[in-house]
Parts: sequence; C-alpha cells; structure tokens
Amino acid sequence: MDIVQIVSLGLVATVLIILLKEHKSSIAFLLLIFTTVLIFISVLEHIKYIFSLLQYIAEQAQVESIYLKTILKIIGIAYITEFGAQLIRDAGLAALASKVELAGKLFILMLAIPIITALIETILDFIPVAAG
Repeated sequence: MDIVQIVSLGLVATVLIILLKEHKSSIAFLLLIFTTVLIFISVLEHIKYIFSLLQYIAEQAQVESIYLKTILKIIGIAYITEFGAQLIRDAGLAALASKVELAGKLFILMLAIPIITALIETILDFIPVAAG
C-alpha cells in the first residue's frame, strides 16, 4: 500500500467514524482501531527495510550490534507507546494514555542505561588522571 492509498483509507475512515460516532460510538471506535491496525500492517514492510538498512550501516561503521539492537528497541517502544496512547486518547481516556506514555518512557530509560554507562566510561577514559 502506498502513501496515497494510506491517506485515502484514513480519510474515508475519518468520514465514516464521524458519521457513526453519534449513533454507534462503539462501532466507530472499532472502525478506528481496525483502520489504525491496517495502516500499521501496511507500513511494516517499510519498517523492516529501514531496520535492515540501519543494521547494514552499523556493520559498515563497525558499531557493536548490542548498541544498535538497543537503539532499535528504544525506537520500537517509542512508536508502540505512541500508537497505543493515541488510541487510548481517541477513546477519551487521556489520563490512561498519559500512564501508558509514562510506562513507555520508563522502559526506554531502562534500555538506555547500558548505553549511557558506556558513554560515560568512554568520556572518563579521555580525561587524564591527575597524579597526586
């Protein structure tokens, strides 16, 4: 599915959801979820390509694979969290959406700790130790 088809699907779904929202709000929300999942599935192939390209670039730059995998996990968590929080917000549950976003940020922080530690150790290696 190309971008024109995705945007067209989104626009048609938007019109249908607006029309259904007043009389059949549960069906409107199910249509929203269905459309969102369909769009997400349609871009998965592009996401796979981007990840493959990033892995190739990291190999060429001789970056340790653990760092690339961690960064890709962080990106994945960020997108999944945003995806879920927006759906929850669309359902009118902003407080719950905020909690989902907080959980996503905490997971990202947990994954980032080894990278932050390695960065600090690298910086400390460049600082000369004063002989006393």
